[in-house]
Amino acid sequence: MSTIIVGISDMRFSVTPEDVLVTYSLGSCIGISAYDPKARIGGLIHCLLPSPGEAPKGDRDNPFKFVTTGVPVMVRRLVKAGAKQNRLVFKGAGGANIRSQYHIPIGAENAEALRGVLSYNNAQLAAEEFGGTIPRSMFLHIDTGRVLVRSKGIFRDLD
Repeated sequence: MSTIIVGISDMRFSVTPEDVLVTYSLGSCIGISAYDPKARIGGLIHCLLPSPGEAPKGDRDNPFKFVTTGVPVMVRRLVKAGAKQNRLVFKGAGGANIRSQYHIPIGAENAEALRGVLSYNNAQLAAEEFGGTIPRSMFLHIDTGRVLVRSKGIFRDLD
């Protein structure tokens, strides 16, 4: 088994059944997995913010930093690798209410941005775990599409 780490504002995908994609420390950030069960291709993204919006131009260079730009790029890359868009199963986790000095509910805004971009593309979340006040880690097993979420040292299936 090979573990592929997905950093903040990063996306990785795999076509190798033995791989596990993992992203750590999903506070107000959200992790989104997309998996084609027939082709056994999956991707995982770790988005920091909902959309580029008012971000300075230099901050907009990385599409994976934002939900509204990163998710569509991930889907395009999965399709290019052999996945079928209409078979993709999406799951999401994170979006916690982590205290910020600005008191902006970034976690909730990230989750809402994800629902919006999926709805716009006639897709929906098959499972989600958003909110709360503790960070999570998210694991996508490429062989089965199984998604696990870990918080406080406890693993749970996201289904």
